[in-house]
Amino acid sequence: MGPGQQPGRRYNPTRKMEQPGSDNRPPPYRPEPSVPQYQPTSYQPQQRQNRADRPQPPRQQPRAYQPEPPRTPPPGQPPGQKGFGGPPPRRRRRKGRIALIALAVVVALFAGLWVYLETALNRVEALTDYEGRPAAGAGTNWLIVGSDSREELSAEDEARLATGDAKGKRTDTIMLMHIPDNSTKPTLVSLLRDSLVDIPGKGQNKLNAAFAFGGAPLLAKTVELETGLRLDHYVEIGFGGFANVVDAVGGVEMCLPAPMEDPLAGINLPAGCQELDGANALGYVRTRKGPRADLDRVIRQREFIGALTDKATSLGTLVNPFRVIPLLSSAPAAVTIDEGDHLHNLPSLAFAMGAGDGLLTTTVPFGGSKSVKGVGSAIVWDEAKAGKLFTALRTDAEVPPDAIVAPPK
Repeated sequence: MGPGQQPGRRYNPTRKMEQPGSDNRPPPYRPEPSVPQYQPTSYQPQQRQNRADRPQPPRQQPRAYQPEPPRTPPPGQPPGQKGFGGPPPRRRRRKGRIALIALAVVVALFAGLWVYLETALNRVEALTDYEGRPAAGAGTNWLIVGSDSREELSAEDEARLATGDAKGKRTDTIMLMHIPDNSTKPTLVSLLRDSLVDIPGKGQNKLNAAFAFGGAPLLAKTVELETGLRLDHYVEIGFGGFANVVDAVGGVEMCLPAPMEDPLAGINLPAGCQELDGANALGYVRTRKGPRADLDRVIRQREFIGALTDKATSLGTLVNPFRVIPLLSSAPAAVTIDEGDHLHNLPSLAFAMGAGDGLLTTTVPFGGSKSVKGVGSAIVWDEAKAGKLFTALRTDAEVPPDAIVAPPK
């Protein structure tokens, strides 16, 4: 019992002490106001629908049983092999590796062949800078030279090709090829080797004498000064190389309007279409037999070079190993180019020369001949018409009709 507590009564610490003089009655009971529970005035309990009253989706009619057709393997897959996605991934990866290896081998062979051809080409410093050199014009200009060099020919080759045994080198063919940068036709111009020109340091002489005096550099300089055109590329081919290239492609078909016989050129050809081998082709482009001598010869040269280019670049030659391998073996040794030229420059020349009707061919317009002491009879250019021709080439313009020397009909 705690202090101040009376016996028989339980101590309540929350109850106040009774004060003397008070009646010690509890205050009257006042109930606390209760919060009414919220109910919406329009509340109505929702009645659950019966299962039968709910909308039901339309039922599908059961389909009749149809047996599944047997599966067939895709094309290329043998029967009984499982799977329809081709060969297993491992085999597919193996085939991919084989294809990559084959591609790498082809690329390596092509690169090796390219390097071989690039290094096998003969080179000469033909195009040099000098004071008064013509400025570069539009398009690309090639100087094409056929020489009578016999340096690589044996005694048997000289007899077979009827070249004789003369020493040194002279030009048998001189052509100027202009490849435009626009849509005008490429133009192949024959420069008559007996043309009267001014050779730097040598005075007046025939054009082919420039090659005899100073080789490719002096010939190129003479052509530039006479035409006013800057040469961009130089290519030269000799007797033996020309014949070897013709034989490598299997000969070239030419159609002769009349029989052609020339013991000096070693040919005796009947009239009509026939395939010329290397020896007969060389005699065909060299001979001066005919009513117009050199004029007829340059026409034959242009026609034959175009036909040879078509044959060498045809699909039948390029995909035939018995043709393309001898061609690639003989061409580098037969061709001489300028020091600044490369193998990738030659295809554009070949395609331009094989353009067929898209190639304009002509000779430098001339006005007659002139006898020069110590030189003999030489061809004189028509300065007015020749000037129109070279101006058109310099500017990539169309060549005026009066500046074109058409072949005889």
